[in-house]
Amino acid sequence: MSAAGVSWDETTDVVVVGFGAAGAVAAIEARRNGAETLLLEKMPWPGGLSIVSAGGVRVTDNVEQAYQYLVTTCAGRTPLPILRALAEGMIRAPDYLRELANAVGATVKVTKALGNYPFPGTDALAYCEIDQVPALADANGYHAVQGIKGGTRLFKVLEDNVHALGVQVRMEVAAERLITDESGAIAGIAVRAGGRSLRIRTRRGVVLACGGFEDDAEMKRQYLQAMPVLTGSFRGNTGDGIRMAQAVGADLWHMWHYHGPYGLKHPDPAFPFGFYMKAVPMWTPGRPGRVSDLGVTDAHGKPMSQKTLAKMAWIVVDQTGRRFMDEYPPYPGDTGIRPFDWYDSKTQRFPRIPAYVIFDEEGRKMYPVARSVQNDRDFRYAWSPDNLKEVENGILERAESLDELAAKMEVDAAALRQTIERWNRMVDAGRDEDFGRMPETLTPIRTPPYYFGRAYPIVINTQGGPVHDVEQRILNPFGEPIPRLYAAGECGSVFGHLYLGGGNLSECLVGGWTAGRNVASLPPGA
Repeated sequence: MSAAGVSWDETTDVVVVGFGAAGAVAAIEARRNGAETLLLEKMPWPGGLSIVSAGGVRVTDNVEQAYQYLVTTCAGRTPLPILRALAEGMIRAPDYLRELANAVGATVKVTKALGNYPFPGTDALAYCEIDQVPALADANGYHAVQGIKGGTRLFKVLEDNVHALGVQVRMEVAAERLITDESGAIAGIAVRAGGRSLRIRTRRGVVLACGGFEDDAEMKRQYLQAMPVLTGSFRGNTGDGIRMAQAVGADLWHMWHYHGPYGLKHPDPAFPFGFYMKAVPMWTPGRPGRVSDLGVTDAHGKPMSQKTLAKMAWIVVDQTGRRFMDEYPPYPGDTGIRPFDWYDSKTQRFPRIPAYVIFDEEGRKMYPVARSVQNDRDFRYAWSPDNLKEVENGILERAESLDELAAKMEVDAAALRQTIERWNRMVDAGRDEDFGRMPETLTPIRTPPYYFGRAYPIVINTQGGPVHDVEQRILNPFGEPIPRLYAAGECGSVFGHLYLGGGNLSECLVGGWTAGRNVASLPPGA
């Protein structure tokens, strides 16, 4: 949209689009650096995905080693200077968080934690978390989130700093189009609020921190191979920033890459979210869990071991009744979705969408097999402790025999029986010969009744979006910056091949403070 002939409704220095962690940090730093700052959020509540995250920001005590880990993680899909800037920011992040936490009476802790994969530099990684927030001490929820977890505490600290600095915050304001001047520089932004279209002029620029496209059905159809992919936690991320950046010439990267596990679907089509399977500890291949073998220490100098892996009650089979994956990969919340992508050209379908999660009566009694995690006021769900409510409402189905189970799943009974009998033999032997699932996670399936749920890939967040440089400036396809336009956080994440647990929060901080400071430093436009 051209600024020619535009009648401006108001003027400010900087507009930040999206009030999650990245938008909050960008707004904090723009305001700290002297810019009048307006922070917009299209939803009635703030927080984005950050508020429902685990809250652990990936940090390091060794820039070079963290950089090496990021280089391997991104597998040549992300320019090296950007990865080095993130690594350099990861060593500064704990002090930055401590400063923000101290301002509002919160505390911070750092815990050594291996990377998800045994890449060079994995030993140099840690998590930095907001440990305690007095204002949330007795709360059982915050904004649209039920319960208090690490991401809630992190967002509370960021939000309190936003307000303390006098950043203007407006909810239920949807950004629609960027407005450019005759040179192609960003001159302002068109938004919709209260049923009205408004034009906001920006003297210095715009930061897009409005996430990815995990709840935009058409963008998922075009950019992701698997169909369908369920939305996990937030309806607000619908690709708005990506489309606005494209309209002014932005290049895109990593559009195929998304972070997520497999999970279950509610039979009511009006329910917009998938259900994540039970959270289980992550593990690093090739790293034993015994303390004496790990060779790294925690923040107190004590030897650090990996967490004990959980017993997993279920297996996953495809539409032929056969297993096709290790149900408990090193990072179930990241690469758990990838085996579902396979397309069978002989049958012209995705035979693993849906797949089937299967467990028996003993598995049903072990724990809630799934969970609901949303930043949403309108759609909430509390999974039952014994999984029986889910049998009643149809999320799970019960069968008294394997033949009945196969009939309800509409798979070949002989194939399913063979799969389960082979599985039980491997459990008894303590070794998954087919897919190498870790021995301590194996659980037999032999006690009727049997249960199944339809499993789909679920997107927590997408990593694709507008390309940016080390200054967080959004670039066109020729590598040239679009003047006065910046990105932060998930809106064009750096992670191009594998995800690093806590890494999006790291780039929310590093990308947020970089974008906020740089846009505030620009001379006012005409």
